[in-house]
Amino acid sequence: MSWWRNASIYQVYLRSFADGNGDGIGDLAGLRARLQHIASLGFDAIWLNPWYPSPLADGGYDVADYRDIEPVFGSLADAEKLIADAHGLGLRVIIDIVPNHCSDQHPWFKEGLWDRFHIRDTEDLPNDWKSRFGGPAWSRLPDGRWYLHLYAAEQPDLNWENPAVEDEFEDILRFWLDRGVDGFRIDVADGLVKDFSRPDADQPYSDQDGVHEIYRSWRKIVDEYDGDRILVGEMWLPDPVRFARYLRPDEMHSAFNFDFLCCPWNAQELRRVVDDTLAAHEPVGAPSTWVLSNHDVTRHVTRYGREKTGFSFADRQHGAPTDFELGTRRARAAIMLTAALPGGVYVYQGEELGLWEVEDLPDELREDPVWHRSGFTDRGRDGCRVPLPWSADDGPSWLPQPENWQKFSVAAQTDDPESMLSLYRQVFARRRAIDGDLEWLDLGEDVLAFRRGAHTCVVNLSDRAVDLPGTATLSSIPLVNGQLPPDAAAWLG
Repeated sequence: MSWWRNASIYQVYLRSFADGNGDGIGDLAGLRARLQHIASLGFDAIWLNPWYPSPLADGGYDVADYRDIEPVFGSLADAEKLIADAHGLGLRVIIDIVPNHCSDQHPWFKEGLWDRFHIRDTEDLPNDWKSRFGGPAWSRLPDGRWYLHLYAAEQPDLNWENPAVEDEFEDILRFWLDRGVDGFRIDVADGLVKDFSRPDADQPYSDQDGVHEIYRSWRKIVDEYDGDRILVGEMWLPDPVRFARYLRPDEMHSAFNFDFLCCPWNAQELRRVVDDTLAAHEPVGAPSTWVLSNHDVTRHVTRYGREKTGFSFADRQHGAPTDFELGTRRARAAIMLTAALPGGVYVYQGEELGLWEVEDLPDELREDPVWHRSGFTDRGRDGCRVPLPWSADDGPSWLPQPENWQKFSVAAQTDDPESMLSLYRQVFARRRAIDGDLEWLDLGEDVLAFRRGAHTCVVNLSDRAVDLPGTATLSSIPLVNGQLPPDAAAWLG
C-alpha cells in the first residue's frame, strides 16, 4: 500500500515551531534539532507551511520567490539538509505551494508583467467580489487600473489563463522535487480558475471545472519521480461529491477534510461526517483524511470547551466562555477517534501538548491581515500560531506565550505518563497496526463505536458512563469501575 493512504502527518508552522538561533523566530536549524520529537511521536511525514522569501503580509502565503528560503528561516542549503535529516529519520517532507497568488514583491508584479495577473481598466470597482480577509477584492495600481486579490492587497491573484503562469509552476514543482521533497500541499487549490461573468454570491473564483486540467498536468510531473511523491489539496468546499473530483486517480492523491474539523462535538453529527466522507471518497478510490486543527482555525482544545463546539470562519467565537478542562478531556478523546478512522491523519504542532487558542494577545502584536482588514473586529489567526513551549528557558518568541504554558512544555510532559504528549505517543505508536474497513457498532445514540479488523474504538459523547464491549487496551482517561466515562474514548483489541 502507498505510504500516503494511511499516513500520520505532522504540520510544522516553521516560524513558531523551534528557534535555533535565539532571535525568537522558529527556523530550519530549530526544526532540524527537534526532528526527533516528531519522529518519536510515530509520524510518517511533516508538512511545512511556506518557507519561501516573503514580506510576511500573510504569514508567508505572500511568496516573493518560489525557489528559495526566507533568510530568517535559513538558506536553501539548510532546507536540503533538513530534507536529508528527515529522510534519515524515516520522515517524508511535504511543502506548501501557493499557486493562486503571490506577493506584490514578486518580480513579476514589481516589473509590471500585468498579463500574469488579473488587471482591469475601469473607473469603478470591476465587480462586487470580496476579499476573504474583508473588503473589496480589488485594489488600484499606481496608474489607476485595478488588480484582483482574493486575500490581502499584498497578494495579487495570478492569471492562470496565461500559459507562462502554468509553465512557471510546473518548473517550480520540478525544482523542489529534484531536491527531494515528497509532495506538495496546494494552498487554495480550488481557486485558480475564475469566471468573471458571475457575481460574488456565486463564488465564481472557487471550484471552476477548468481547474482540474491544471492538477492533471501536475500529477504527471510528480508521477515521473520515484518514491511515491504526492499532491494534497486544500479546498473548503460544501459539496463532498465535487470535493472528491479533485481526488480522481489522475489528479491529487488526497485533500484535507474540513467537514470533520468543523464538526461539533456531537455523536450524530460526527457519524454523519464520517459516513459522508467515506462515501464521497469511495468512488474515486482515494483515502479520507482527518484533521482537528491547523494554522487557520481556533485550536480544538478551546473549541471543545465551549457551548458551541464547531468551527466557522464567520464566527470564531473570540472571547466566548471556555472550560479548558472539558476542552482538554474532549481533545484527548478526539485524537483517539481521529487516529482510529481509515485514511490519513494530520496533526497541527502543539496538539500533542494540549495547547489552546491564545486569545489575549496584545492588539499591537497581532499580524494577521484578517485583524487589520476587518477593521480590528476579527482577531484572526495569530492565537493558534503562538510558538511552542519546549522548556522553562525557551527565550523570547515573536508572539508571547501564556505564562502557564511552561506546565505544558515538552520538557514538562515528557516523563508524565498522564500527559497529552504521552497519550499522543501511545496513540500513534499503535495506529499503524489498525487496518480494515469501518463497521459501526450500536452502543447507544450518543456513543460512537466502530470496529476495524481486530480493533474497536469507542467514544462516549453522552452524559453517563457506558459499558465497553470488551477489555480496553488504551483509554483517553482512566475507566471508572470498568466503564468509559463521558467525553472519553477507548481502544479495544
